[in-house]
Amino acid sequence: MLNILYRDEHLIAIDKPAGLLVHRSELDRHETRFAVQLLRDQIGRRVQPVHRLDRGTSGVLLFAFDPEMTRQLSQQFETNAVHKTYLAVVRGWPPEEGCIDHALTVQADKYAGISGKEAQAAVTRFRRLATVELPFAVERFPTSRYALVALFPETGRRHQLRRHMKHIAHPVIGDTTHGKGIHNRFFQQQFGCHRLLLACVEMRFRHPVTGEETIIRAPLGDQFAEVLERLGWPDCKQPQDCL
Repeated sequence: MLNILYRDEHLIAIDKPAGLLVHRSELDRHETRFAVQLLRDQIGRRVQPVHRLDRGTSGVLLFAFDPEMTRQLSQQFETNAVHKTYLAVVRGWPPEEGCIDHALTVQADKYAGISGKEAQAAVTRFRRLATVELPFAVERFPTSRYALVALFPETGRRHQLRRHMKHIAHPVIGDTTHGKGIHNRFFQQQFGCHRLLLACVEMRFRHPVTGEETIIRAPLGDQFAEVLERLGWPDCKQPQDCL
C-alpha cells in the first residue's frame, strides 16, 4: 500500500519507496512493479506522473488525474518553477554551502521517451547540515568522514543530484552507479543499509487550479531515519526540523 501524502480532485502525491520504479524503464526490463500501476490499482483511477524520481530515491512523487493538469504541472517543472528539497548522506565533508554549475549529458531511455542529447546546463545548490567522523579506516585514512546535506536542484536533469555530488567528489552513499563501492559496502555491513541515501523530502509549487502555493512533505523512510540515528543526527529524522 502506497503512502498518500496529498490528494485533491486534480492531483495526488505519494511517498515513493526506495527501489520502486516510477514506470517502465530500460534500467530493468524485467521489472513488473511500477508506482504508476500500483497507485492506479490502489485508488481505482488513472494517474499520470508529472516528474520522475530515480529508482533508488524515495520521497515526494506527484501525479495528475487528467492531461491538462499534467501539461500545466509539467510546464512548471520544465521552467524550474517547482522547488524541491532533498536530503542525502554523502562521503566526506563538503563546504558548508555551495552551488554546483556543471552541464550534464542526457542519457537515452526509449521506454521513458528520452533520447540522448548533448550536455545541458544543470545547477544544484547545497547546504551541509551535519557531519560525523567515524573511527573506521574505510579507505587509506584511519577515520572516515560523512555528511548530511540538503540539496536544492535548480534544473531537472536526469540523475542530476547523484552526478553532481560525484562531480564535487562527495558521492551519495548507496549510489551503485556514481558512488564508491567501498563506502556503500561499509554502510551495508555497519548499519544494514542497502538503499540509496537520497530522499525528496519537500516540494513546493503553484497549484494549477487554485493558484495557491502547495507544499508537500515526505518523512524519511525507516532505514534512512535509522542511519541518521546511528550517525548521531537524531534531530534530522524529521526533515523540516533540520532544514
